[in-house]
Amino acid sequence: MNMDLKEAELSKLLGIELPVIIAPMFLVSNVEMVVAAIKSGATAAIPALNYRSTDELREAIQRIKREAKGPFGINLIVNKSNFLYKEQLKVCCEEKIDFIITSLGSPEETIREAHKAGAKVFCDVVDVNYAKKVEALGADGLIAVNKEAGGHAGSLSFKELIPLLKKSCKLPVISAGGVGNGFEMREMMKYGADGFSMGSIFIASTESGVSQDYKQACVDYGSKDIVMTTKLSGTPCTVINTPYVQKVGTTQNWLERLLNKNKRLKKWFKAFTFFKGMKKLQSAAFSSTYKTVWCAGPSIEHVKAIRPIKEIIDQLKSEYEQGK
Repeated sequence: MNMDLKEAELSKLLGIELPVIIAPMFLVSNVEMVVAAIKSGATAAIPALNYRSTDELREAIQRIKREAKGPFGINLIVNKSNFLYKEQLKVCCEEKIDFIITSLGSPEETIREAHKAGAKVFCDVVDVNYAKKVEALGADGLIAVNKEAGGHAGSLSFKELIPLLKKSCKLPVISAGGVGNGFEMREMMKYGADGFSMGSIFIASTESGVSQDYKQACVDYGSKDIVMTTKLSGTPCTVINTPYVQKVGTTQNWLERLLNKNKRLKKWFKAFTFFKGMKKLQSAAFSSTYKTVWCAGPSIEHVKAIRPIKEIIDQLKSEYEQGK
């Protein structure tokens, strides 16, 4: 496939040169990364939960708009575990965000309100059934989370998931997971990908606000060092298998499992585990010791140095062209 990257569906949908969204990464994504992505011809999104208040979220959106001219997005957790959801959605609409990425819940209200404000909505999906539901609700695109994704991964490979979604839905398919360079972008487009959500290769960027040790871990470790843990949020999550992770293990203990199965306690325990996990990630992201838990996906295999985002994106473009 010799498609010009500007002709990819995501590029046309958002008016960008490179059909790449720097994925919203909890406690990693920041204003500097979004600005660098826009200036490099791509785009990016930040999880709304990276900000403790909606005022901080609004301030970040306004700062991005002052520093760069181009589309960017916000990621919203749209289920009941996110107590700030409605306020965050309101801010996104008032500030005229270009797109919203929804996770973990029904995007119905988000799609309705975002469309009123002129914003597009892309929804995380891991299977055809959910993809059909969000398409029926009026979503503008699918973030196809495959099993190579960092963080909360899907269960299907991109080779299975992308063709299934392309066959069953008419929406653009933005593939998330398993892409670490331009050659892999070209390969994935052969399966029907209309764009890419890429996160892990940007953790070790100059603009990323995480600790140097976290960035260096993305350089030093590879795909074979990525393991799945349920310790952080109760939901399987990919992390770097550091000595600390090896020490604490990757599965919930008997008490955590027991509480998780109790119908009356399950909801509250999940919320507690999620909150506790977020706190662990927060300290991990900004700590200067390996005694921490760092989220990443297998694509860190391609991270060889800590570099500016522009360099990373320029290399993606170059490798894509070399693959012709």
